[in-house]
Amino acid sequence: MRAALNPSDHALLLRSMEIPTAGPLEVGADGPAPRLWEAQREYAKAAGELGFRVVRHAPADPADLDRPGVPEAVRAAAADPRFLAEQPSLVLRLGPDEVPRERTVMFNVHLDTVAGNPPVSFDGKVFRGRGAIDAKGPAVALLAGVRAALERSERVGRDSAVIVQAVAGEEGGAMGVLGTRPLVERGYVGRLNVFCEPTSGRFSPRSTASMTARVSVRGDDAIDDRPHTGHNASVLSGFLAQRMGRLLDSYAGSGAVCVAGLWTGTLHNRVYGGGDLLFNLSYGDAETGRVLEAAVAEAFETALAEFVVEFSGTTLFARTARDARRITRLDWPKRGLPVLDDRDTRGHDLLRRVGVPEWPADEPAFTCDAIWAAGIPDTCSVVLGPGDLAADGAHGDDESARLSDLDGFAETVARLLTAFTQETNGGS
Repeated sequence: MRAALNPSDHALLLRSMEIPTAGPLEVGADGPAPRLWEAQREYAKAAGELGFRVVRHAPADPADLDRPGVPEAVRAAAADPRFLAEQPSLVLRLGPDEVPRERTVMFNVHLDTVAGNPPVSFDGKVFRGRGAIDAKGPAVALLAGVRAALERSERVGRDSAVIVQAVAGEEGGAMGVLGTRPLVERGYVGRLNVFCEPTSGRFSPRSTASMTARVSVRGDDAIDDRPHTGHNASVLSGFLAQRMGRLLDSYAGSGAVCVAGLWTGTLHNRVYGGGDLLFNLSYGDAETGRVLEAAVAEAFETALAEFVVEFSGTTLFARTARDARRITRLDWPKRGLPVLDDRDTRGHDLLRRVGVPEWPADEPAFTCDAIWAAGIPDTCSVVLGPGDLAADGAHGDDESARLSDLDGFAETVARLLTAFTQETNGGS
């Protein structure tokens, strides 16, 4: 019989989606606190019925964020002790402690979500609500798959072990530094590590990383009656946005290049002397990251020089042009993150044998917490899950998950665990 979610699983997913778990980076410091402790306890209770036990349920330590690769926004938010205290991560284990890493499978799911609270529903075929596909639905389907594996083989959870990381800090630009990264570094990994994200049931051995560039203008404001006396950050930032965007267009094939937010102010009767322009860039390997970083720096210098020439003779913007180099700077709120490029043929062969196709080599990968599994010796780490980020409306008000997709993922988990257990314990 194929694995499938049962009515208890349906109820668990509906309860999970009703519990708001968007973190402070999503809802803001003054927004509602995430109820991750509650959501994770619900999940642990359901997992406990399968034999899982809790081996860790705690936030990251402050020291985990005092290191390279932590985004600036995370560092700033962590100045408030509540930031970490309200974002615990949960680790569950099925199987004896003495089962070694080489006979262990780790699944990583994130129970935090983006902001927003669309209505939660289930019509018998489709779940709707925040986290339906990203990634509370996959988390519940994972348990259904483990249950089916236990029914098929008494060796699962006895001769092999299963670790589940149910983490915070995947969304909001936290990049896993307060959830997945500390857990991986504390050794909660397996011979096979599966990061449950929507991949349409295909396994991806790749996960990109991203970096954020910021162009800051810090000049003097002026009133609308004397606009020429100040520095016009709106005109300067707008010019840099369109020129840098054009110069970076040729790099779009190397990784995603996003000309993102531009902010100066909202009033019509003021010249704003300060503002920020953001770029977000993803890359699939370290060399591409270095190339993109250098390209942004070159585009910034070129565009700034062009602005000075273009506006130095104007009435309204001569002061802005004259002082442009002094009041404008480029910095990096986020950079230096690793990428996943898994080359473990043994793990890939196992996935193919149980019927999991590989993510097409010519289809761009995406960024997720799997980057923190890069470089772990003698392991295989992949991204694999049900549904599609775009087609299923992840991060939008129409987020949904088809029951058939969740059932399909549960079956994949069951086949994978039984085959892994058989292979790592010397066959039948």
